[in-house]
Amino acid sequence: MTSSDEPTRGDLAEDRTILANERTFGSWMRTSLACIAIGVGFKGLFPTMEPAWVPRAIATGFLCLAVLIILAAERRAAAMLSRLDAHVVVAAKGINLRLFAWLVTLGAVALTVAIWTVKVE
Repeated sequence: MTSSDEPTRGDLAEDRTILANERTFGSWMRTSLACIAIGVGFKGLFPTMEPAWVPRAIATGFLCLAVLIILAAERRAAAMLSRLDAHVVVAAKGINLRLFAWLVTLGAVALTVAIWTVKVE
């Protein structure tokens, strides 16, 4: 910042980049949650498909894709945040992004375990 503590154009551009990075992370999080919904929905729509492991395997594939997406998104967002300094905006903390990523991952793993262990009649 300048000596008068007024943000410069460069400072504001950096803040806009931080906000864009947070929006992008949110978009990837929504994509990850959509993969989870598709996986669970597929298993729910085709419970009587034979052999029984086929819908489970397809659902598991979508759940694994969700985990890959959210973990990759967290790594990219954290790397970007480490290179930028917030000037006017309050930037998200990297630990919060990591927490969201691991909570989605934990949910996807729990759903995968449930898909393979819970017997539906």
